[in-house]
Parts: sequence; structure tokens; C-alpha cells
Amino acid sequence: MTGANTSQGPNAKQEPVTTGRWRPALPELVIAAIAVAVAVAAAAAVSGWPGVVTVAVAVVMIALLLLRGLIPRSADQAFRLARNRQQARSIHGYAQRRFVVNTSYGSRAMYESDLRPALEHVLAARLAERHAVNLYTDPDAAKLEFCRTRADESLWPWIDPKQALDASERARRKKGIPRRTLSRLITRLEQL
Repeated sequence: MTGANTSQGPNAKQEPVTTGRWRPALPELVIAAIAVAVAVAAAAAVSGWPGVVTVAVAVVMIALLLLRGLIPRSADQAFRLARNRQQARSIHGYAQRRFVVNTSYGSRAMYESDLRPALEHVLAARLAERHAVNLYTDPDAAKLEFCRTRADESLWPWIDPKQALDASERARRKKGIPRRTLSRLITRLEQL
């Protein structure tokens, strides 16, 4: 016998027979080749050479798309794609915000501890980006930018950082922010 796996004695090591990566998929590849040959023959019978060319181009395009999906990416490319992919935020963030808003209508403590800081942050960002005013270091200029009308002045205490209530005052005031006031406050922040 000749070959790589001939034994030369009882203690001789046998090397494992390696199979190609495509060998397990051989039946599927044969079926695909037969299907392509039948499609080419049908195209040739129906429309001649233009049909054959059309089927050949379609088969090549489908094969390239399949190969692109089957061939693994390099580690560098996979890392780059993973880094650039935006992370999906879970829906519980939305549900939590909705809960905070709904609870803030009936509870001043919830408004002061959760919703007010979020609105205050939006106000500070809007003032800094669009008017070059720092809400915390220059509150008078911030108030001038925010309060364009008398209605805006009635909204200012709800968002002014200086007028935030401490814990004992929050507990005493039961009523939260009125719906209409919150709606006007959000509209004013959008306009700012």
C-alpha cells in the first residue's frame, strides 16, 4: 500500500484524514449546480442567448451575495463595525420617563426629584448651545433669555435651579406640576 496513512508497525501514529470545508455541503452544492443548469437550459430554450446571459448574471450575483454572507469578517473589520454600531436603547427607558411624567402631575416630590432635573438639564443645554449663557453661573441672563413674555415668567419658578424645593418642602406640597404648565414649559424649551 502506498499513501500517507500506511502503518509501519503496531505503535505507529496515524494522521487524521482532513476533509475540505466544503465537503459536508457537497450534496447541496450538487443540487444547486443542477438547478442552475436546468435554469440555463430553460432560458436557452425560451429566449436563446439573451436568456442564458440573464440567468448567468443572476446566478453570479446571488452567489456573490451568498458568499459575502458566508465568509467571516476579519477581526479588525468586525471590531470597527461593532464600535460604530449604535446601541439600541431598551424600551424601559421610555416607560420610565412616561411614569415619571405621569407621577409628576400628582406628586411634587416626584417632579422635584426626577422631572425637574431633566428639564433643567435641557434648559441648560439649550441656553449654552443657542445663547452662550450658563444657567448656573449666570442665572439672571438665563432668566432674560427664557422669559420673553409674562407667561414665560410664570413658568420660570418651575425650572429655576435656585427655586428647587428641599426635601422637607417637597413632602409638604402634595400637588405636582399641572399638565398645562408642563406642556407650556416643554413648548418654551423647544422654542428656546
